[in-house]
Amino acid sequence: MRITPLDIQQKQFPMKLRGFDVEEVYAFLEIIREEMEDLLRENANLRETVQRLDTQIKEYREMETTLKETLVIAQQMAEDFKMNARKEAELIIKEAELRADAILKEAQEKVIKIHEDIVDLKGIRRHFKEEVKRLVESHLRMLEFDKERGEEQEEVRQEQ
Repeated sequence: MRITPLDIQQKQFPMKLRGFDVEEVYAFLEIIREEMEDLLRENANLRETVQRLDTQIKEYREMETTLKETLVIAQQMAEDFKMNARKEAELIIKEAELRADAILKEAQEKVIKIHEDIVDLKGIRRHFKEEVKRLVESHLRMLEFDKERGEEQEEVRQEQ
């Protein structure tokens, strides 16, 4: 059974001969009642404080859990970013290598084409030289023929 300050205040003691001083007993009971009221009030305040602190602890634990989850997610995202960056870098390098290979192949094809053009031009030059030589020789023959004809005609005139 719990005793309340009201129980203490209302407690009546039977009177017996040669008993305690009633006023002293009631005064002591009043002091006990006041102390008990203070203790009960303090106990109620402490309970409220404990309940409030328990609520705060629960909130802090929830925040801690949320922060841990956020940290794990952030770490995972950082790892994902790193992995994606590595993959992207590898892709860029492969694309650059492919472009470089294509450029080299194109350059080699151009070199081959230039060599072919050079060979063709040398052939054309040789052919052109031969044509010019034939033309010059043909003109020289015509000049000689004209010269001989002119000399023959000169001789024919002189003979006439």
